[in-house]
Amino acid sequence: MDSVIISDYGVMLAKTGERLVIRGPKPRLELIEGGPQLFLPLGVNHKRPTLTVVTSDGLKTPPPPLRRAAPDATSGGRLGRSEQTSLRGADRIEPVKKPKKSPDEIELPLFRVGEIVISSPGVAISADLIEACCERGIRVSFLTRSGKPYAMLSSPMLTATVITRREQLAAYNDSRGVELAKAIVRGKLGNQASLLKYFGKYLKEANPPAFHDLNVLVKSLSKGRADTARISEPNIDSAREALLSIEGLAGRTYWKGVRLLIPGNLGFESREHRGAPDPVNSALNYGYGILYTQVWGAIMNAGLEPFAGFLHVDRPGKPSLVLDMVEEFRQPVVDRAVIAAIGHGTAIETREGMLTDDTRRAIASAVLERVESEVNFRGRRHKLKSVIQIQARNLASFVRGGDSYRTFSFKW
Repeated sequence: MDSVIISDYGVMLAKTGERLVIRGPKPRLELIEGGPQLFLPLGVNHKRPTLTVVTSDGLKTPPPPLRRAAPDATSGGRLGRSEQTSLRGADRIEPVKKPKKSPDEIELPLFRVGEIVISSPGVAISADLIEACCERGIRVSFLTRSGKPYAMLSSPMLTATVITRREQLAAYNDSRGVELAKAIVRGKLGNQASLLKYFGKYLKEANPPAFHDLNVLVKSLSKGRADTARISEPNIDSAREALLSIEGLAGRTYWKGVRLLIPGNLGFESREHRGAPDPVNSALNYGYGILYTQVWGAIMNAGLEPFAGFLHVDRPGKPSLVLDMVEEFRQPVVDRAVIAAIGHGTAIETREGMLTDDTRRAIASAVLERVESEVNFRGRRHKLKSVIQIQARNLASFVRGGDSYRTFSFKW
C-alpha cells in the first residue's frame, strides 16, 4: 500500500472508476535512488506542485501502474457510439472527434493507496474520491505547511465500537491510566537513550570527548526510567505532575545529546515546537506531523477516542491520545530519519521561516521510508507502520482489561 503526499498548491484529486486521479500541470514520473520513493512533480516554472508516492515494495519491484488520464472523468475516457456521432442537418451524421488525453493528469489504482496526506493549501478533492476512500479505509489527512495536523477524514462505520471507548474513558480515573502513562514515559526515555547510543557509536573514534559526554547523558536517561517506575498514585491526575517533570528533564537531556550529533552550522541549539527558527527543528516538526497522521489513523482503526488521552491533558481540539502514543515512535521514526538524512548530506533548508519544497519532499521521503522499514517486534519482523497499528490495538486491549501495555523499544 502506498502513501500519497500532496505538498503544493493547485492540485486536484478526483476519482475515475477504481483509480485516483491527480490533476496538475505537466506531470512526470521520476524514480529516486536510495529508497522506494516515487516523485511526480506536477508543476511549471520554479513552483512545481509535488505528489510524493512512497511504495511499500522496494526498488526491485516495478513502480505501481500509473497512466495519463483522459479528461472525461465520468466515462473513464471512452465515448459510446451515441457520443461519437452527432446529427448535422436533416440527413447527415458526422463523427465527433474524441478529445485528446490530457497531459495534466496521472492516475493511480485505488487498491494501491493506503493513505493520502495533503500538506498544502489550494488543494481540491472531489466528493466521489472522499466516499471511495471511506469505503476502502483510506485515510485522508490534512497538515499545515509546517507539518501540524488539523483534520482527518475517515468513515465512522469502520470503527463503530462502543465498549473500547467506554473503557478508555473509565481508565482515566483508575490505575490503568497511571500504568499506561508510566509505560509511555519509560518507553520514550528508553528510545531516547537507544537513539543516542545508535548514533553515538560513530563518535567513539571520531570525537572521543563528545562520545564521553553522550554516555553521561544516556546514564541520566536511565535514571529517569527508574524514577518513573517508582511513581505510585491512584489516578493519572495525581501522577501527571511527577511524570511530566521526569519527561521534561529527560527531554532537555536528550536534546543536548542530539546537539552533539548535528553539525553546528545548522543552528540547532534546543528543541522548539512552534515557530522553529532553525531548519533542524522545522524538519523535526514536519516529520512529526507525518507521524501524527500514522498514529491517529491507527487509533481510529482500533476503535479508540483520539481526544481522550492520559499523559497529555485534555484540551479542546487537542488529540491527547494521539500525542500520548506518538511519544514511543518519535525517536525510532522521525528523529532517526532526520538525523540520518543530515548525516548523509541532505540539504535541510528554509525560506522565509518555512522548509523549502525540496526539503519537505526529502523529509517526507525519509520519514515514510522509515515507516515502511522492517523491525523486530515481539519476536517477529514487522514494518514499523504495522507496529503502530498493533500497538494501537494493544492499547485498546489493555483498557478493556487485557495484558499490560508495553511500548515499542528501538533496538540500537
